[in-house]
Amino acid sequence: VNEQVLLKCSFKSSSPITESLMVDWTYQPLTGGQMEKIFHYQSVPYPTTVGKFKDRISWAGDVAKGDASIAIESPVLSDNGTFICSVKNPPDV
Repeated sequence: VNEQVLLKCSFKSSSPITESLMVDWTYQPLTGGQMEKIFHYQSVPYPTTVGKFKDRISWAGDVAKGDASIAIESPVLSDNGTFICSVKNPPDV
């Protein structure tokens, strides 16, 4: 609580890394409910501009090294839930 937490995500691809590579992070609260997209990356990071993670997520990855990690600032217990990292590197899915 109240520190920075790193959510690690690593990937391997059989295709060369290009500008087409996309990373999406989604979140679902422990209590269930709607999945929420909290981060998108395609050449540059696009953190969410709405919701509980607004202004608290930063890109911590390096796609050239197979790293799609993000960091969350000032986590609180209510942030607990399921975080899913999805990487697409066309034509490799």
